[in-house]
Amino acid sequence: MHFPKITYTTTLFGIVFLHFSALSQSAPSLPHHSDTAFHHPKIESLEIPKLHPHEEIVKHAGYTLSYNEQHEQANWVAYELTDTETVKQFNRTDRFKPDPAVKTHTADNIDYQGFGYDRGHLAPAADMGWSAITMDESFYFSNMSPQEPSFNRGIWKKMEDLVRSWAVEYKAVYVVVGPVLKPNLHKIGVETKVSVPEYYYKVVLDKVSHPAKGLAFLIQNHSSSEPLSTFAFSIDSVESLTGIDFFPLLPDEEEHNLESNLCIPCWDWNKTKLPSLHKQTPLDSDTNKGNDNHNQAESVQCKGLTQKGERCKNHTHNQSGYCHIHEK
Repeated sequence: MHFPKITYTTTLFGIVFLHFSALSQSAPSLPHHSDTAFHHPKIESLEIPKLHPHEEIVKHAGYTLSYNEQHEQANWVAYELTDTETVKQFNRTDRFKPDPAVKTHTADNIDYQGFGYDRGHLAPAADMGWSAITMDESFYFSNMSPQEPSFNRGIWKKMEDLVRSWAVEYKAVYVVVGPVLKPNLHKIGVETKVSVPEYYYKVVLDKVSHPAKGLAFLIQNHSSSEPLSTFAFSIDSVESLTGIDFFPLLPDEEEHNLESNLCIPCWDWNKTKLPSLHKQTPLDSDTNKGNDNHNQAESVQCKGLTQKGERCKNHTHNQSGYCHIHEK
């Protein structure tokens, strides 16, 4: 596979912006998506990156992941999201739990409690609400990564919502999402040491539209009010940064064209209204009651204390008065 020439600087953003300046200038002027239906031959497992020997691959009903034991989280989580799958049929369970399919075991709640980080989804729960199984499996700790609360609930959520709207507008998108893992990251945890990534990426491919298009997001793990397009890069840029070969099953010429170019105007940056919920099927009565309480009760500031001895700034609907980080 051909990669663009890279000039490295001392900072991660330096690498990224050098890519961006070089690649965005050469991006082709592609037409906007139209309502005309185009059908490309479907490639099975197109979302799966190139695999390596001894890599631990775990396949669940809604997504596939590559697990990294050293960092106790996924290298990547990959799935196809269709327009029909964006119609939520099941509520969030909020039952975070170890992934029984990971041979080396995963983190657990105790490894996140009290450290001030959200248990941030890689594959969002909102992308997995189309079945009871997929929703339940989205809360495995193999699908979690320590994220700053302001990041997880802010710019990262906005990006997730936008990509979900693209699945509606373009009928389907292929998604690969994960942390940028490297040596010497800060770690949290009690029984299991979990790395805290400094950056996260999400790679998106629209294979339905004609011509097909792809891009990648790369966002630092802290709050931001910048427009989402600010964080859009060519797929090749993120491949060079992470060492992951995305969409290797594409024909070589098509892969090169899709991944080496960035066309921001080719994407609709105005979030499309998602399909309305026709029927919501509760996973169980307790979960439904919990969600009702969340909607009706007024939130309060968490009673918990941070590691610095300051009061936690999170707000919660829990009757205990503690947020999910400090609740025992």
